[in-house]
Amino acid sequence: MDILKAENIVRSFKLGSGEKIDVLKNVSMTVPENTLAILKGPSGSGKTTLMNIMGGLDAPNSGTMLFNGKDIYANGETDIDGLRRKDFGFVFQSVSLIPIMTVYENVEFSLRLSGYTGDREERVMKCLSLVGLDARSDHMPQELSGGEQQRVAIARAIAHSPRVVFADEPTAELDSQTAIHVVSLFKELVEKEHVTMVMTTHDVGLMSAGDIVYSIENGEIVSEND
Repeated sequence: MDILKAENIVRSFKLGSGEKIDVLKNVSMTVPENTLAILKGPSGSGKTTLMNIMGGLDAPNSGTMLFNGKDIYANGETDIDGLRRKDFGFVFQSVSLIPIMTVYENVEFSLRLSGYTGDREERVMKCLSLVGLDARSDHMPQELSGGEQQRVAIARAIAHSPRVVFADEPTAELDSQTAIHVVSLFKELVEKEHVTMVMTTHDVGLMSAGDIVYSIENGEIVSEND
């Protein structure tokens, strides 16, 4: 089953001079449920814009973006906000952990935002265990390495049991060995948490990890490997 489906997505931006830049040009693609999908392409190719549209962060000028068979932009911002809080999780290149909160508090905060009704302590520790950081739960973000901070960000993204996690260049600031570890962790989470992962990258060394890989150039899908 395809959990995400983009149909003829167009996105353009106007510069201050009035010139229009076409970032995405009639992009169509699908992401099957419970897979690691990779969007690869050079800087400026449109992959981050496409991910933002898939995740409800930026509406297309035209085209349809389906999640679970429903157009996520059909009913306005209230429905989109609900998707972002409950069904979607996000991991960014900048980990954006709250510096005055411990590792535990950073992850638990995402549960509060989503309205999670289960045992929050149990869920936080399970997620930290999944990323191998349960022993660091009382540490502050600045006491962790870059790779450890990114793993906390991943634990935070999956804590509320989203259907899809979007990760925009999550390994860009990491060394190659740590990057491989993070992507391996994504694969493990697909299996253990039954989550769909969508990740952007320009690192060709990570391509083989994807269950499906879309190559994007100049705002268009140029190839698909599955």
